[in-house]
Amino acid sequence: MIAARQIELVFGAESRAAETHVNLSAVRHDGPCLWLAGDETATIERLTEVRGPDGHVTGYSGQVTYRLADFVELPAGPDEEADLEGLASGDGWLWAVGSHSLKRKRVKPEHSPAKSRRRLGTLVREENRYILVRIPLEVGPDGLPTPVREAVDGRRAEVLGGRGDSLAEVLADDPHLGPFFAIPSKDNGVDVEGVALHGDRIYVGFRGPVLRGWAALVEIWPESDPAAPGRMRLRALNGARYHSHFLDLDGLGIRDLCPEGDDLLVLAGPSMALSGPVRLYRWPDAVRASAPAFVADLERLGDLPHGQGEDHAEGIALVDGSLLVVYDSPAPTRHTPNDGMLADLFPWP
Repeated sequence: MIAARQIELVFGAESRAAETHVNLSAVRHDGPCLWLAGDETATIERLTEVRGPDGHVTGYSGQVTYRLADFVELPAGPDEEADLEGLASGDGWLWAVGSHSLKRKRVKPEHSPAKSRRRLGTLVREENRYILVRIPLEVGPDGLPTPVREAVDGRRAEVLGGRGDSLAEVLADDPHLGPFFAIPSKDNGVDVEGVALHGDRIYVGFRGPVLRGWAALVEIWPESDPAAPGRMRLRALNGARYHSHFLDLDGLGIRDLCPEGDDLLVLAGPSMALSGPVRLYRWPDAVRASAPAFVADLERLGDLPHGQGEDHAEGIALVDGSLLVVYDSPAPTRHTPNDGMLADLFPWP
């Protein structure tokens, strides 16, 4: 797949200082706005479209930052990163999901061999990663979708996780995914990296583990917990609290999910610390799956470009009749003189 054009995403000084613009991990389109998240903070960013004389979107600016801690209680406090890896919106809600992953300390070139060995043997669990959040959206004074703690219709921001009820605990006894919660994300352990909404269903995509070439996707049905305002619980469907689906992505894991009608678009990439390949698939009629599924006949839509150690495609959204792709670790050529970042638009039927 070859990008038709690029558009500029312009971030404010605070987000640039937090390096959100070079750590983009999720994107979702919502009317005239983009919701974006980076994996080094506990915030969600809103950018608003800029259109050219021909009516096409030329970029997004007017960035506003929203702190998750202003809406819900975070397990590790307001300032610890949540490693947000997926965003979804629809039906008046904005959803965000953390990676639910352990991390292994990174070895850097300046470290001595002894320090490198210590860091490589050190695992860290950060509790803010183990959350699923939904926040009500209302139309703000500027006419744009705006997150609120409590909406005028009574809906309120809610969180799942932090009290022994996260997806990690729900899936702890799952025969396929359970054993991998003890393994760091970049070692083919659990690493959530996509979320999509359809009606009352939430689809959660896993970059890892990949099991004998099969990528994992979990379908859940969250609802408000009547006994705990501000919190969610998982509703059971026919006695099950979740359905696990397995997708044949040619050995790749899920990097993002994007709904398209009754289909799911799946951005796929390596589960471990590799740069490529990166591919796009379609799961036709995904929302019609009423039971756990093995899906071997996904439609392969094409390969996306990637760099070596840079330009990691992390988020996809349908915008202006095109497929928008945003990147983590962007190449220097993506930086603009306005302190913005270039995203790619690919032709879309």
